[in-house]
Amino acid sequence: MLVSLTTGADPGHVSRELVRRGLWVKRLESAAGVHFVVGEHSAQVAFEDLRGITGVADVAQPTSAHPLVDAQGPTVEVGDRLVGVGAPLAVLAGPCSVESEEQIHAVAARVAAAGATLLRGGAYKPRTSPYAFQGHGRPALRWMVEAARAHGLGVVTEVLDPGDAEAVAEHADLLQVGSRNMHNHALLRAAAATGKPILLKRGMAATVEEWLCAGEVCLLHGASGVVFCERGIRGFDPSTRNVLDLGSVALLAHALKLPVVVDPSHATGRRDLIPALATAAVSAGAHGLLLETHDDPGTALSDGPQALVPDEFDRLLGSLTRPVRPTTGATS
Repeated sequence: MLVSLTTGADPGHVSRELVRRGLWVKRLESAAGVHFVVGEHSAQVAFEDLRGITGVADVAQPTSAHPLVDAQGPTVEVGDRLVGVGAPLAVLAGPCSVESEEQIHAVAARVAAAGATLLRGGAYKPRTSPYAFQGHGRPALRWMVEAARAHGLGVVTEVLDPGDAEAVAEHADLLQVGSRNMHNHALLRAAAATGKPILLKRGMAATVEEWLCAGEVCLLHGASGVVFCERGIRGFDPSTRNVLDLGSVALLAHALKLPVVVDPSHATGRRDLIPALATAAVSAGAHGLLLETHDDPGTALSDGPQALVPDEFDRLLGSLTRPVRPTTGATS
């Protein structure tokens, strides 16, 4: 953003007013006059407010690279539910992998009773090792949707291959694009072409702007909406699996007014830290939580150490009452 001053204006006064509004500024001088460049990490301030500062002649900013995302609005329709500002907290819960028909029916019954709104589980699994369990594929999609519908839940599951997008969309209310595939535009286009909403996980080394641009690809190619999912970014400290960026959650929820959910399971990789990070995420403005839970994590075919056991899951959902949520932007 560039703030241009009128001839004879007091640059010190303008600078102080800009800083007072939470803007980081750098002064530039040219033959045309004095200007202030506003840093990208500044607070969001209405143009009208800036133009109203004594001594400001004009305010200009670059064209957005994601106008469809900017215009999307604060909620996305997922099946017969809304996810976003003002909607009830969405809880997307279930195992990392759909391991069997019996397993997913048992988990669906349990998470529904605890208050979940969508059943999560992987039919297709993008594992780091090619020798690890890769999922049961299409049979797991059928097991999952039958279990979800039997207990009044929606379905969210990951699509890995453009060729599977239609099949996944036939079963899922929300199509998940994982961290590894945030930059996979062929997959984004195929998933979006189904017309279903997309749960877009942030790439493990992606900036917020890159994340938003990936959302733009989805909306441009037909997705009915994009729900952004912060799942932690890669850091240097091995104490946790990833670094949960709650600053980005607050940015999307409060400044950009976009629907955002948090996956504390993948963010930390530590079962004992998930309740604290889930509570912090909701306090930061998250509109939902993506939680892994397993009836017997010791036998899980994937990500057992980060899956909440039933009692832990029930306690967490019981603690996430409405007063935890901030009121900022709640009526936007």
